Amino acid sequence: IAFNEGGRRRLELRKERVSRDSETIIDRPEEEDSDDAVRLSQTFLEQVNVNRDFRDLATFFESVRYLHVVPQLVRDPERSVGRPDDPYGGDFLDQIAKVRPDRREGRLKRIGQALRIAVPQFKELDFKKDKRGVPHLRMKYEHWRPAWQTEGQFSDGTLRLIGLLWAAINERGPLLLEEPEISLHPDIVRRLPQMLESVKKLPPRQIFLSTHSPELLADEGIGLDETLLFLPGREGAEAVPASSFKDVRALLEGGLDLGDAVIPKTQPPGALRLSRLADA
Repeated sequence: IAFNEGGRRRLELRKERVSRDSETIIDRPEEEDSDDAVRLSQTFLEQVNVNRDFRDLATFFESVRYLHVVPQLVRDPERSVGRPDDPYGGDFLDQIAKVRPDRREGRLKRIGQALRIAVPQFKELDFKKDKRGVPHLRMKYEHWRPAWQTEGQFSDGTLRLIGLLWAAINERGPLLLEEPEISLHPDIVRRLPQMLESVKKLPPRQIFLSTHSPELLADEGIGLDETLLFLPGREGAEAVPASSFKDVRALLEGGLDLGDAVIPKTQPPGALRLSRLADA
């Protein structure tokens, strides 16, 4: 699929091509598109009346989920735009409430096992609605009085970690996580890939992480063939396999961590000049 901005700043389809092996299923623009330009405002992929021959692709893309939990929205959902399945966490507690109680309890128990490692003196994670029917996550600590703390008292890192682990457990399609290291201690970040791997569903879902964190890439379970570098260019960013760089391979063979080997390649060209701004 290729698209660009057309008249009145609307997106306009430039190319849509679907093939299976050597067989071409869709190749647009078609003659009908030339006669009716409005057709170019939609892809065939999104239209159920024309995507029957390749609907598996549409179903796959519909299963992809993006998550970037904003703790402030979880604590105060009225600040959210109010859309369902909000990737920023505005309806996160409502999503948990919709899960069948026995499944919800099982998932929270698995998350609690991870929190015992990540959160000092953590004891128990629970879910309960208050007298007005408003859902709340609750936590109890070993050093705290018997009273529960709700999500309004959780740290940003704790809320984000709960959201990440819940997303890894929930559903089956590919999961896109943006900079999951935010607000987390570096030692937790180093173990985050293993934590996500330990809680995700069977059959396992594919998880994509974007990061600027050397600590996250320090996980020995992340292979060079699993790592992509986004390198800026004149026409936008290009995704390049880290394995295509011979010097990266040499650095890893010399004992350097993956993060220390690859992150310098994504550094903005003028980054070093930032330290000299005070002297300007």
